[in-house]
Amino acid sequence: MRRNDPKPDIPIDIGGLHTAYARGLDPALVVDRVFEAIAAADDPGIFIALVDHRSARKAAQKLGRFDPARPLWGIPFAVKDNIDVAGLQTTAACPAFAYTAKVSATVVERALAAGALLIGKTNLDQF
Repeated sequence: MRRNDPKPDIPIDIGGLHTAYARGLDPALVVDRVFEAIAAADDPGIFIALVDHRSARKAAQKLGRFDPARPLWGIPFAVKDNIDVAGLQTTAACPAFAYTAKVSATVVERALAAGALLIGKTNLDQF
């Protein structure tokens, strides 16, 4: 983050985020900052699909109070585009093979159950 940035520093590691959450950091703010960073990068080659920003904020707000028993509580994450996420297209970076997943992969479901916040799907080499 820039030196004169009026926004508070937000840790980028799990332990740092959990410490900040225990002190009252709002996970919706973290989601906002992630989406700001994605927009600032302005690189269409990074993400193939993003979760709707509002939906990601709602997921963060639904987490309730910080729960250290959930190891990924409030941790933003992305998956490669060969991993299914219900409602998002899976392309494996090949639009000709694109389909919209009806169910999420087990790894996605487990991350969400552990409190993680899905941001989107990242690019990868075809096949």
